[in-house]
Amino acid sequence: MTSFSSSAGRSAATAVRRWRQCAANLLFSAWLLSGSGAGQNSPFGPPLSGSGEVPRTVLTRTLLWGAAAPPTPVNDRAGFAIPAEAAEPTEVFEGTLTLNHTASSGNFSLLGDIFGLISHADSPWKHLPPTEIAFVERGSHLIPAQQGLVITGSPVWNYIIGPGRVWRERDDDGYMRASFPFALVQRNQNCVHNGEMAFLFSHTRKPNLSNVYYQVTQETCYPMKFNLWGIVPATYRPGSIGNASTIASRQAQEFSRRMPTKPWSAWGKDFEKSGVDGTAFLAAYQHPQEVTTYGMVANGIHYSAGCPTRFGESAYCEEMRLPSYSIAKSAFAGVALMRLGQLYGPGVYAELIKNYVPQYTEGGNWEATTFNNVSDMASGNYNLPDYEADEDSPAMDRFLVAEERATKLKTAFAIHQQFVTPGTKWVYQSSATFILTQAMNAYLERKQGRNADLFNMVRDDVYIPLQVSQGGLTTIRTDNSPSGAPSGYYGLFFIKDDVAKIATFLNDASGVLDGIAVLDPRRLKEALLRGPDPAAAGVAVEGGKLTSLLGRPGVGHGSAVPDSRRYVHGFWGRYLSVEEFPQFSCSFWVAFMSGYGGNLVALLPNGTVFYSFSDGNEFPWLGAVTELAKLAPSCR
Repeated sequence: MTSFSSSAGRSAATAVRRWRQCAANLLFSAWLLSGSGAGQNSPFGPPLSGSGEVPRTVLTRTLLWGAAAPPTPVNDRAGFAIPAEAAEPTEVFEGTLTLNHTASSGNFSLLGDIFGLISHADSPWKHLPPTEIAFVERGSHLIPAQQGLVITGSPVWNYIIGPGRVWRERDDDGYMRASFPFALVQRNQNCVHNGEMAFLFSHTRKPNLSNVYYQVTQETCYPMKFNLWGIVPATYRPGSIGNASTIASRQAQEFSRRMPTKPWSAWGKDFEKSGVDGTAFLAAYQHPQEVTTYGMVANGIHYSAGCPTRFGESAYCEEMRLPSYSIAKSAFAGVALMRLGQLYGPGVYAELIKNYVPQYTEGGNWEATTFNNVSDMASGNYNLPDYEADEDSPAMDRFLVAEERATKLKTAFAIHQQFVTPGTKWVYQSSATFILTQAMNAYLERKQGRNADLFNMVRDDVYIPLQVSQGGLTTIRTDNSPSGAPSGYYGLFFIKDDVAKIATFLNDASGVLDGIAVLDPRRLKEALLRGPDPAAAGVAVEGGKLTSLLGRPGVGHGSAVPDSRRYVHGFWGRYLSVEEFPQFSCSFWVAFMSGYGGNLVALLPNGTVFYSFSDGNEFPWLGAVTELAKLAPSCR
């Protein structure tokens, strides 16, 4: 880190170091308290105690040693979940798993392709990309050495690998059985297609590895849906993995620091006196089969619904990857600006885009546009004035498909046919958040040196102290490269616990971690529409069908109450007035994060959270808010 040019900068740098050291000490203390000193397996729970007598009819030993995949994907839990009678493994999987001949294997069944990307002919879309995966094992837990976004070099697919399990079944002829979740992530896009793999291995028998069976039968991806399944030959190279102890300890910390969780069915009993109706949360969905998962947080408990696939309930629901899309505009770009404001003072919001992204000269009028203007989607530059017309335009398509940073900036600044005074007109543009992210990154570099990175700042100062999952600590970057520039407008990958933690940190903890204000508290209050004058925060959202946001038939365009929608610092806001919604006992604002295709996280002022990830391109949340408002007063 380079030296700062002012006493305020030096104080901020000291605060950063103290904060990170404090967070590291607290995490280490939690790790010790979790039982790491009592034996290497203790943080992962007790050993498996089953007899190994498993009545297996799916993914049998014979199938895994054969070359023929079943005619259809198998039941997800039956194929990949650890069974009740699983026995503790007697051998350890540590080394590298290599999938071979992936380009010529697999069965593919296309279910939907809105943009027509997949041809009838064979193509990389229909196969796994080649990959090598390093694992360590602790007890019955199989832990990938790399859990974030893995750039494969494939023209269409990247990977995210999740933690799995290892166990022993008597009918496997002395081999250990392993399974783990993975996600195929579309290159340069946020679509996530979830699946699992399973195999047998042994150090005492030859060969030491069976074939690997895989299937993908679920996605959170509005434009593309398919089933992919097959068997591939694979290679297992046993050997020590560098930093194996660190990899295992990080995973143990993450498991131990997940939010207290109950199944969705439990919350009706926990709040039975409040009169809540658990069926109301999804009642307004026209396509409930497209809901990947949902949940709520109340009184510090995460009530988690299941994760259905097209072939039964997911074996790894709590590890299933969920795409952010524009939720990243709030949870990354919005949070990043609040973090900069807390570190360097509120003056950062008034910084001019032109001083940090010189490419602005390629188009538009950015002479007076501030960081704050762009975070409110009010840069002053736009092509089309109608509701989200720029976002759905060919000009935005050119921006979205560009990978290389210079090209993305050029296409972002190309949206400039019309201009108004910055801060006066809301026009939703993913390209604007990308520009803001590059400007904030340049600002951070001036403060902390050329090696500073905006996403890494948020990762280190917010996500890691929150114990966001290992696979959630990377993002999509330009140039399809881990060293590219963070995109900002999309590109995060969550598990359910990540969503619950981040939402609670913003909504109920007020941006405070372990007693330290990590985010600018005043700006966070504004973003959540809880400041002294919520209706004056951000910019009014005009036009569009409210039905798409509320799932309430008959609302149509506009609202019975003027100026009832805002966009503030990367967050959406909706005013629920008694006049318009008489089911409430008072009027209040609800802030929410929203992402393409049907992803939504609602942050209620009574401290509760509702989230739903789906790909039916609908966003009904009024039912959820109506029920959660019964748990505690929403007026403050």
